Amino acid sequence: MSDHSNPRDDNTPGAPHDSRKPANLDDIKAVERLERESATASRLFDVRLIIGGLFTVYGIIVTITGITASDADLAKAQHININLWTGLGMLVLGLLFLAWMAWRPQTPPPVEEIVEDLNREE
Repeated sequence: MSDHSNPRDDNTPGAPHDSRKPANLDDIKAVERLERESATASRLFDVRLIIGGLFTVYGIIVTITGITASDADLAKAQHININLWTGLGMLVLGLLFLAWMAWRPQTPPPVEEIVEDLNREE
């Protein structure tokens, strides 16, 4: 019997998509294109960049404040230049976050994994 009422048995063009079939070439190309586009976004919004950038900027500002501290400011803090030491610590921490991001960049998942996830969803 060649009844084509079951979409899984229909191999004609324009047949409904079977969720059990592997992804076709168009799906793979679309996933690769999205992967390229999202790779930049994932690196741009990496938390290490945000944290490292903020600590570095604030570290520079507080270090400059510590370097330019007057004797009256130091007397308030029992002659410990707390701004200098805190600024240097923040600067080191910020640079460590940025170095970590450079040493271990965030990579998007492989295309095969994305295709498998798409096939599971359908």
